[in-house]
Amino acid sequence: MSIYGTIEINNLRLRAYHGVLEQERKVGNEFEISLKMEVEMEMALKNDDLDKTVNYADVIDLVKHEMDIPSQLLENVAWRIATAARERYTSLRSVTVKVAKLTPPVQALLNSVAVEVTV
Repeated sequence: MSIYGTIEINNLRLRAYHGVLEQERKVGNEFEISLKMEVEMEMALKNDDLDKTVNYADVIDLVKHEMDIPSQLLENVAWRIATAARERYTSLRSVTVKVAKLTPPVQALLNSVAVEVTV
């Protein structure tokens, strides 16, 4: 019997240069990134061993790396983060990544716009 659980990274705030408009890719914007990772954790639970689970500090570094690569679409950024996490950690059953742009260039009063992808 496998035991599954979730590991979450919530609202990691980073500055990055994503957007369709050239100005967005020059000036940048603030983003919040959240991940929910479903992982097989039986060995980590029984052995108290970091090597038997997903190291969230490593995942944060992975997110920073992907956020440093400019993209036009948040969809692309979220997909790249999710795919990179799945490739790095084969014990992941699924990864949901949410990327929110905190001050999008639109004429509206809102907190953010966001894209969520599950792989």
